[in-house]
Amino acid sequence: AALADRVRGRGRDGRRADTEALLTRIEAVSRFLRHTDDHVPARRLVAARTVVERSAARLELSRDHTVVALAGSTGSGKSSLFNALARLELSPVGVRRPTTGVAHACVWGQLEGANRLLDWVGVLPRHRFVRESALDADDEAALRGLILLDLPDFDSVERAHRMEVDRLLNLVDLVVWVVDPQKYADRIVHEGYLRQFHRHRDVTVVVLNQVDRLAAGDVDRVVEDLERLLAHDDLADVPVLALSAVQADTQAELRELLERTVAARQAALLRLGGDLDAVVAEAAALVGPEVAEDSVDRGAVRALSEALAAVAGVPAVTEATERAYRQRAVGATGWPPLRWLRRLRPDPLRRLHLDTGTAPGELPAATSLPESDAAQRSAVGLAVRQLADQAAADLPEPWPAAVTLAARSRLDDLPDALDRAVAGTDLGLNRRPLWWRVASLGQWLATLAALGGLLWLAIGYGVRVLGLPELRHPRIGEAPLPTLLLLGGLLGGLLLAVLLRPVVRWAARRARARADRRLRAAVTEVAREHVVAPVREVLHAYARAREALLAARGAG
Repeated sequence: AALADRVRGRGRDGRRADTEALLTRIEAVSRFLRHTDDHVPARRLVAARTVVERSAARLELSRDHTVVALAGSTGSGKSSLFNALARLELSPVGVRRPTTGVAHACVWGQLEGANRLLDWVGVLPRHRFVRESALDADDEAALRGLILLDLPDFDSVERAHRMEVDRLLNLVDLVVWVVDPQKYADRIVHEGYLRQFHRHRDVTVVVLNQVDRLAAGDVDRVVEDLERLLAHDDLADVPVLALSAVQADTQAELRELLERTVAARQAALLRLGGDLDAVVAEAAALVGPEVAEDSVDRGAVRALSEALAAVAGVPAVTEATERAYRQRAVGATGWPPLRWLRRLRPDPLRRLHLDTGTAPGELPAATSLPESDAAQRSAVGLAVRQLADQAAADLPEPWPAAVTLAARSRLDDLPDALDRAVAGTDLGLNRRPLWWRVASLGQWLATLAALGGLLWLAIGYGVRVLGLPELRHPRIGEAPLPTLLLLGGLLGGLLLAVLLRPVVRWAARRARARADRRLRAAVTEVAREHVVAPVREVLHAYARAREALLAARGAG
């Protein structure tokens, strides 16, 4: 059944390869690479990147040709089988080993249509041969579109031969592994090659050559043992054909398989699908459970904001805000004759270059806040590390390192960003409250009353000094009105100041709390922009990479 499906160009699940589905998978792997490129070491993406590039190149080349390679160890007879299938002496066969040092290609059909594909595979023009001729009539028509390669020996003592085999095995559409009765169980064959092709079962065929050297009863036994070894290599369902390169009547089954493979034009798609299966399986270690892109813990963000607030000098600014409010409030609501004394005191906020009324769109000036100490900076580093560790808790390697790197990527920009955030925060002291105006009006009325009473009394005293008729002051009860105005104004202003003192303290505390909220909100925004946002970018990349890999896997 496996052989029947294979010669019809079907995968091991019985379905024909779908070009659109393959392209969808390639695009999904490409998306996976885009999202992991900045966060995963390049060495772990080499295989996926190579497969994407190789798949795109193969699909752009001729889809009317199927590249089949004969691979085998020294003495397996693959060159003899190559010549037997071509029915021409094309590849050198001799007693000196290794005989095949470079790949030879035999093309059924017009060579011009296969040249681009052979250039891509890397077969030299002098080693390319055309099988069909006018003498063949239609004898070879069933194999039209076949490009058969005779590879160098993969166990050659020449390292260049082995490297060439490894290169070509990554490019061909279907591999026919040729083994012989003496070395079919060779460890190099199974561990070094066949076992590595377990994801390419759909494009793998094993040929037991030289069965003419075995007794009739030994062929089945050797084939059975070979199938057992293949099952151990996770290749239990690949076709195993027994034949002899020197007996043409034993090659019919292999020839039929090649004819049907060429006719189906599915081998290239199946091979690329197997390549994608391999890279998807390898890349599976790079993704794990689903992680929400906004899974940064709020508690960790609050802890980071607290640490940054200390570094930014928020406590000092809020204290200065309270003192500045009290000073300005007393200056606005105090006794007018003494207000100028308040103006002689430096404003606590302006000493820090804060609350200077920056125009809209203008960058705030740098503050004069004291620099943070080592303990505060260490607390920030610890908070960043804890946030990164929490965000990457469920991620597989190497994503936690990428998250940590992202969290620390903009730490050098934090001091300036925090300073700008503090300097640009509206502390709420630029607007004079209505009650200041009312209190100030009351103080002015009291002061004017006192001045009016004092002036009235002074005029009366001057009249007496000059000997003029004494002025009679209006009285309220027994007290003259000017005296009441003077004393009432002085006492009223003093009483108003005393009554306003607890109100000023209460309002100053509210101003401090309001400034603290605004400053911490600004600091939190800096934390989100410089630490949380880079972390979320990595989490977003992980989520998109995971989706792409699932799409690449699911489409297969």
